[in-house]
Amino acid sequence: MKKLPPILFIFLALIGLAILLYGCSENSDSAVNPQTGTGGSMARFAITGNTLYIVSKQSLEVYDIADAANPVKAVTKDMGIGIETIFPYQNQLFIGASDGMYIYNNSSPNNPSYITKYTHFQSCDPVVVQGTYAYVTLRNGVSCRNGAGLSSLDVVDVSNPASPKLVNSQNMQTPYGLGVSGNRLFVCEGDNGIKIFDLTNPELPVMKKQFNDIASYDVIVRNKNLIITGAKGLFQYQYDDQDNVTLLSKIPVL
Repeated sequence: MKKLPPILFIFLALIGLAILLYGCSENSDSAVNPQTGTGGSMARFAITGNTLYIVSKQSLEVYDIADAANPVKAVTKDMGIGIETIFPYQNQLFIGASDGMYIYNNSSPNNPSYITKYTHFQSCDPVVVQGTYAYVTLRNGVSCRNGAGLSSLDVVDVSNPASPKLVNSQNMQTPYGLGVSGNRLFVCEGDNGIKIFDLTNPELPVMKKQFNDIASYDVIVRNKNLIITGAKGLFQYQYDDQDNVTLLSKIPVL
């Protein structure tokens, strides 16, 4: 499987950070939760209120950024190996790992507490959450350790965070990152493009369109705009209610 160029992660991280900080500036008086801004599903950092969360391969690091110029480490949570991504939603942190999804309670933002772990076969594991459902892509491949030969989009009921339940799974081609907004779910399929799913029934995503010409690895969804990283750079698209997409801008990578 083609490896994702590290520069693309840097691009998405920078854009995600800009959106996170922009979200903070717009909502400076908002409560600590839910998430203050928007980041990609493959992000290794996230901000909620005055707290910055960073995941390494083995741990979760928490920083108090009330004084943005002088961040203070609050705590480090050891989590084993294979930690990949983080996605805050309401009072929980959803942390993707190569063998499952960790759920932490972050009602006390500077000291999140472990709730449970939803386990799956070893695979790459970005996750996004909306309402009472988590959407997880599992991708088999060398970079994701010892996959079981399957790639899928899983829907997990997290209405009870202590007891997540798989409610739907469907085969995918080469799924990477994903994003959700309202009744639309966007799933990146690497060189196979990007797919748009209808979430009228949130337990049963129904694919409406696939754009094979939009190579994509991760996506940030905001105000009907898509910020996508792909093999050739970073792209911004606009989409409408009929799932048409229009290119707005791009930062090419040669």
